[in-house]
Amino acid sequence: MYRSRLALTTLAACLPFSTLSLVHIHGRDLNAPLLDSYDYIVVGCGISGLVVTNRLSEDPSVSVLCIEAGDPDQYEAIIQNPVYVGADIGGNYDWLLSTTPQTQLDGAPRPMPQGKVLGGGSILNAMCWNRGGQDDYNAWAALGNPGWDWDGMLPYFIKSETYTPVYSAEIAREYSINYNPLVHGTSGPVQVSYPRFFYPQSTNLFAALNYLGVPTQYDPNDGSSAGAAFVPTDLDPINQTRSDARRTYFDPYVSRPNFHVITGQHVTRILIEGVDSNFVVDNPTPGGNEDGNGMNGVTSNEGFGFGPGGSTPALGNSTTARLLRRQSPSTSNLRITGVEFAASASDTRQSISATREVIVAAGSLHSAQLLQLSGIGPSSLLDSFDIPVALDLPGVGNNLQDHCLVGTFYPYNNASYPSPTQLTTNATYNAAAELEYNTFKTGPWTAGSPNALAFNPLPLITNNSASILSGADDQDPTDFLPAGLDPTLVAGYTLQKQSLVRRLAETNVASYEIINNNAGSLTLAVMHPFSRGQCYIRSADPFEPPSIDPRWLTNPVDRQVLIEALLFNRQILAAPPMLPLQAAQFVPAVDDDEDALNRIINTGIRTEFHPSGTCAMLPLEQGGVVDPLLRVYGAQNLRVVDAGIFPMIPAAHLQAVVYAVAEKAADIIKADNVGVSTAAPSSSSASASSLLASLTTGSSLSSSLASSTTSSATSSSLLGSPTSTSTSASTSSTSAAVNSTATLSPEGSSTVTNTSSVLPTSNFNLASSSFPVSPTSESSLSTLAFSTTTSSSILSSTSSGTSSSLSINSSSSSTTQTTATVASSRSSSTNFYSSSASESSSSASISSITSLSSSSSTVPQTTTGSTSFGLSSVLLSPTPLQSASSTTRPSASSRLDSSFASSTDSSSSRSSSSQSFAVPPSSSSPIDPEQTSTRTTVIDTTSYDLP
Repeated sequence: MYRSRLALTTLAACLPFSTLSLVHIHGRDLNAPLLDSYDYIVVGCGISGLVVTNRLSEDPSVSVLCIEAGDPDQYEAIIQNPVYVGADIGGNYDWLLSTTPQTQLDGAPRPMPQGKVLGGGSILNAMCWNRGGQDDYNAWAALGNPGWDWDGMLPYFIKSETYTPVYSAEIAREYSINYNPLVHGTSGPVQVSYPRFFYPQSTNLFAALNYLGVPTQYDPNDGSSAGAAFVPTDLDPINQTRSDARRTYFDPYVSRPNFHVITGQHVTRILIEGVDSNFVVDNPTPGGNEDGNGMNGVTSNEGFGFGPGGSTPALGNSTTARLLRRQSPSTSNLRITGVEFAASASDTRQSISATREVIVAAGSLHSAQLLQLSGIGPSSLLDSFDIPVALDLPGVGNNLQDHCLVGTFYPYNNASYPSPTQLTTNATYNAAAELEYNTFKTGPWTAGSPNALAFNPLPLITNNSASILSGADDQDPTDFLPAGLDPTLVAGYTLQKQSLVRRLAETNVASYEIINNNAGSLTLAVMHPFSRGQCYIRSADPFEPPSIDPRWLTNPVDRQVLIEALLFNRQILAAPPMLPLQAAQFVPAVDDDEDALNRIINTGIRTEFHPSGTCAMLPLEQGGVVDPLLRVYGAQNLRVVDAGIFPMIPAAHLQAVVYAVAEKAADIIKADNVGVSTAAPSSSSASASSLLASLTTGSSLSSSLASSTTSSATSSSLLGSPTSTSTSASTSSTSAAVNSTATLSPEGSSTVTNTSSVLPTSNFNLASSSFPVSPTSESSLSTLAFSTTTSSSILSSTSSGTSSSLSINSSSSSTTQTTATVASSRSSSTNFYSSSASESSSSASISSITSLSSSSSTVPQTTTGSTSFGLSSVLLSPTPLQSASSTTRPSASSRLDSSFASSTDSSSSRSSSSQSFAVPPSSSSPIDPEQTSTRTTVIDTTSYDLP
């Protein structure tokens, strides 16, 4: 099944002992010796990297390596317990990056935290789980990305999550927490739920917004995202701990033999056939920045431990002989052969080959940096550092977008309301809250995430919206962009600006966000920015942090939105429902004029930790870097899968979006590699231009791949719906409308590819599907009956028994039936998400429903001004940090706090009406590294989501 293993003594000798130290887990050791080559190499083990690695390794016939620059966390309380949200920013798992001086503000740089750890930003973020609006993804599709609209994304949002409704009907009514079961998953990897404590101030805020004409969302994740909402979090509903990418896409699958991860290794370059590199890129550079972090160990004065960029001296003017390609991405078809990596700047570079693809998932900032270091990017930038230009792609590092925020301070003076500030100011209160959390998994320690939010449309908060948007429409596209941009980037921004102006005039599209911390901070963040920034390399040294210039508020429209939002905050505080809180308006003061508001903005602007767009999925003529199949233009086997591919940033916290993008990407990659031999490099890839041509004409992608031998359904058809390849097990019931195409792989086993949008019903659980792409004889057998007509059908998951049988019934008229024998992959962890014990055999019968409409959303919509506030006013955690304590799951008979007597959680099976939930073994208590495993990837962060 695999190529022979390489003892790798040379590599092992070059890796530090701490990196290769054996962590014994119930599978392959983390950082164990590598193979001589892999089918797929994934760069970055953040959200997108782990999702893609996990899904690709579902096929036991392929090998997948993920390379991570950071280390695995040690299950610390500061990571797992929600009360500590934000407390580890600037710590061991942060890249410690910073921006360039923001001259359009106050001239100071800002911190730009990103996760440098197995799991990436999901380890450090504020845990908010929302998707944005339908309009966000419909806009992606309108910019030339078929299949990336809301209908194309929804199945993957569903696939990634196990959603647990709020535990109490009374709480749901009081805090307006509703959900549409059509849009939620019931057995995806990530646990999505609600805390066991709610601050009553949230109801005051929502009532005040309603009083002022801003509605409360019915379900913040059904695609109607404008208005107030109590958003769920990536929180285990049983033990109330963080459900991050490591614990959901890695830990349960450590026994999978083809899923390899190494940590503490920094990918320095992508290897391109026939293209040389710069001497500095390829060789050790001792004496400079050793680990690629920002600040280089210097602590800033902002309380988070951030500092300036790296310390490697600038390069001289000497050059070496090199091969220059300078190929046009519209005509070239470069082959990627592998990656180069090193543990530190002074270590010798090592390389490893990929026979199929290299997938860059290092986060929007580091992915752009890596492409540029590899000779893919703006030629003028690469020339300035003597890096051979393999592909002149101006979009790499451009189109940077971020949600910038500004903090406010309106402390509530009514002491009868519980406040999160008591966790830091009242030791007795905090000790009682800690005891309650450790004993019952209830109380204030479960409510660390600031998830009582509002996503406000501009026309609902000001009478000036038409004037603001008219001014935006009148702008020349180049007025506020960086100087000297390539014309394709200007063309792309022109279309983006038109989209923003049109959408922000609507009353159901969010313009900005209110982040409420229930202690008197109504922090404001721009959701649909007009400003665009850049992320460029500073030198040819891979360990020198990139130059990050978000250029926040360079377009005056974004500043005008914040001014109107600050003025609207005054209306909120003056509304009758807010008066009982007795807010004191300190920052800004109640009588501050517009000049004073601008000073607060200039000194207070920070990141919301959502950089994106630097490797945009756009047509080449619009400055795009990847096509709708996420393939880098001009390269046949190189993709980018992270927040960098977003053409425009959605109005959401980004982690749920990145999970869905990565799930969709995995299906695209699988479909594009069906039938490709594992023994030799694939020769079935087509150029980006031919791929786009096939999408435009609606022809089969496989017909454009002249050298492909696969007979499976096309990747282009998968842009609209997922294949059934999840490893999750058991679901209570499943029903959906999906067109399926059955084909025979070269090995003779059947594969099924969905070719239309999935339309979930109330019990639909897309993530439960567990149909392997390339079954092997080592797996248990299932029997699959499916219709050969175009009638709707879908695969249901089967639990991990000895054999499984699955019947798919068509709702159409009689048709010829075909039966195929299929191997169902087994793993010791495949039943981790099953709420019932595995049986010796299991079966599922699903009748497809062809009468469903094409829309699944059927439910009616109903700190101080200078430096020390901003984010710090939102993130409150107890001090001093307590040591990790037992988080043993309470038994079914455990007494919950009397204030939560209405809880419906009575067993560990997570049953709720017709939904079935279950907990991985690792969720019940702190995980001992001696008993669990870890794997790893490189550079990391896909989505940093704080607050």
